[in-house]
Formats: sequence, structure tokens, C-alpha cells
Amino acid sequence: MTETIRFDDRPGEECGVVGIFAPSEDVASMAYFALFALQHRGQEAAGIAVCDGETARIRKDTGLVSQVFTPENLRSLRGRYAIGHTRYSTTGSSVLRNAQPFLIETRYGPLAISHNGNLVNTYALRRGLLQKGVGLLSSSDSEVITLMLAGAEGASWEERIRTTMPKWRGAYSLVILTREGVFAVRDPWGFRPLSVGRLKSGGHAAASESCALRTIGCEAIREVKPGEVIRLSNTALSVLQALPPVEPSALCTFEHIYFSRPDSIWDGRSVHHIRQRLGVELAREAPVEADVVIPVPDSSIPAAIGYARESGIPYNDGFIKNRYIGRTFIEPTDSLRKQGVALKFNVLEENLRDRRVVVIDDSIVRGNTSGPLLRLLREAGACEVHLRITCPPIVSPCHMGVDFGTCEELIAHHRTVEEICRHVGADTLHFLSLPSMMRAIGRATGYCNACYTGAYPLDVEPEQAKTGFENSIC
Repeated sequence: MTETIRFDDRPGEECGVVGIFAPSEDVASMAYFALFALQHRGQEAAGIAVCDGETARIRKDTGLVSQVFTPENLRSLRGRYAIGHTRYSTTGSSVLRNAQPFLIETRYGPLAISHNGNLVNTYALRRGLLQKGVGLLSSSDSEVITLMLAGAEGASWEERIRTTMPKWRGAYSLVILTREGVFAVRDPWGFRPLSVGRLKSGGHAAASESCALRTIGCEAIREVKPGEVIRLSNTALSVLQALPPVEPSALCTFEHIYFSRPDSIWDGRSVHHIRQRLGVELAREAPVEADVVIPVPDSSIPAAIGYARESGIPYNDGFIKNRYIGRTFIEPTDSLRKQGVALKFNVLEENLRDRRVVVIDDSIVRGNTSGPLLRLLREAGACEVHLRITCPPIVSPCHMGVDFGTCEELIAHHRTVEEICRHVGADTLHFLSLPSMMRAIGRATGYCNACYTGAYPLDVEPEQAKTGFENSIC
């Protein structure tokens, strides 16, 4: 029987959003480069919508940002402001009808929305729309958000957004395009990141991560606060506290562990610096006698540096990652599939042979990749392999926008640490404890750790599922 191996056992990368108001600039090209900087957050689809104050235009498709856009189709996207999206599916499968932005015509003019996050009351909201006779074309909660906002009452978009936000429960960081301008909106729990900055050339931009804003030349960058609605303008930002922030907040810990680029700022903290501190905490909590510390590229590199520095064990490269493989649509043959992760990783035998190796990784989700990775190290001559993980065991699925699957898929939900250690073939295995992880982050509260604890910050509909609406959409 042939073993089927997922070539990437990492959590789904959520989504990336960008919004730009820059009347004197090529906003489509700016949005393209910002999305390119956010490509790590989703590789399934990409899109850009623009508006010139009257007419809105859109281009979106499945694939990488560089595959969806060309100089020719970007030239057709002319306007004063733009929003963009790069997608990893969380609610709704990876098909074109679920690609974003969603663009519709309303009684107030064109409306387009890009969404990062996941609503936990989508079923109820969807039923409400259907009972009103509103048609739905996709299986995405982001379309539900768009249609609800299109039907909202109010004298301005700020007012319509403010009156609709209380109905949305869960994670939503939005950029909204209208003929009046672009709005950046963040849920009152603060689950997902969203920042705004001033463009040096004039105007403002918003994006999921600060690294994307710096890519397009932003300065004076700050995070959108939970519950805020910010209208991007050419001068000062227009800020509305539409909902009071929930206390305590529920920021996603996994942004620090894995999702965000290391050169981004999340919750006012350097992601790279926190990942190094995670490694330091691991070295203090789970020391071991060894000859070399190696990371599983790329998100674990800072943690491995921190572990090596604290433990005094030399740091070196062990895995070489093929960074261009991306998400391939070509299925490998059986013989290639048996090689497991060899399509994505190779090893440097001279750094591993006859060595006691400490491997630093960010997480174990389904447990399908760690085993093949450690086998590569054994085959390269490592005499001992000690696996260290920079977060606690993931025992519960995420309902706020991370594709952690179901409880049955999560290896730590139904196996002990000792059983996982045997399953992946490590000599020793240690997951960082929750208190040590939060000490590395620098805050004891204010973060959502439901995937580690099973304690969600808000009630979740029991039937919530990633593809729960697919059967009703042909």
C-alpha cells in the first residue's frame, strides 16, 4: 500500500489583504507589489479591484500573484484607489467563485471587499440572507459579509459598516472599496493583523502585515485597533471606533509562531525577535546534549538561532528548502510520493553525519511531515535526533481563520507526546509549554490560544466547517 504524504503539514496561511488610496499613483501596481509581499499568507488565488470614483474594475483568478497578474492586465486596472487579496481557503474551497475581492453593484454604487479571518456565525447569517431572498454565488463567509453590507441602511459607508459589524462574530480584518474611498476594518477581538501607513508619495495604505506597507514605501505605520474603522485619505486618516474593543483581546498567537513574515510587527512586537525568544525558552525548558542545532526552514530559523545561543550548541543548516516549489498542481508519481518531503527539502550530509542533532520546528499539526523529515536526517547519518517545537501541542481546530482541520486530523488531539515522539521517529520530543510561549511573546493575556487549550474566546457553531456550504453550490 502506497503511503500518501502531505508535502506541507503546515497550517493554512490564512489570507492577505491590502487597500490603497493614492490618487496620483498607479494603485494597481502598488497593490500588486503589496500582495507579492503577502504571498506567504495564501497561494490559492489572488485579486485586485480598483475604482476611479465612479466605475470599479476587477481582476482575480486562482494561482500565485505572479501568475494572476501581467503588465497588460494591470494596465486595465486604472483608478484612484484599490484593494487586493491573496487567498488560502478557510471557509469555502479553493475554486474561482470563492476568490476575492468580492465586487458587486449596490444602490450606493460599487462595493468590493477583501477579508482575512473567519466568522463563527456564518450559518445563521447565511440563513438570514436566504430567507430574505438574497442569492449567494459562493460558499465563502466573505460573500456573506459583502451582501450584508450592501443591504445595510445608513447615510454613509462608515455608518453602514458600524451598524453591520455587531452582527459579525469572529475574525475579520477587512479592506473595503467604494466609489467614495477605501476603508480598513478590524473585528473587536483583534484576531487577525491589519496595519495602516502613510505613503511617502501621498495617500495611505492598509495591509495585513507591516512588511507589505514598507514594501510600497509607507511610513508612520500603526496597527488598526480592534473595533476600528479607518477611512484612507490623501491627508489625515479618518478614524471611527465603531465597536468597543473586547477585553481581553484575542490576538492570534500563531502569527508569532508561524504566519507572519519575520520582518513584520504584530501587537507592537517584532516577529523575528519573539521567534528568537521562543528558541531561548525552549533551550531553558528542554535542554539536551547535542552537537548541532538546525531549523526546519523558514519560520523556525530565528528560534533555532535563539536555542543555539542559549544552549551553547553550534547552529548550522541541515535542511535546504526548495523555495520555488510552492503549491504544485501536478501530482507526483507514486515513486516520487514515496520520497515524502524530498521534493521540498534536501539535507546537508556533512553537517549531520555522526552528529547528535536538535531540530527546531514551529509546530506539528497532522504529523505527516515530521516523520519523513527526521528520516532524511537519519539517512544522512545523524546518530541522534531531538525534536523541539516552539508552541504547545495543537489539540483543537481553529474556527477563526486558520486551517487546522478537525480534531480527528490533529495528531496531538488523540496521541500523547510520547506517542507522537515514536510516530515521528525522534529520540526525544518536547513542545514548548504555554507559560513559556507567552513569556517569549511578552504578554500573559490578550491572545487566543484555543488551538492549544480548547477554550475559545467566543461560542462556535457546532456545524462550522471549511466546506460546509459546498453541497448547495454547483
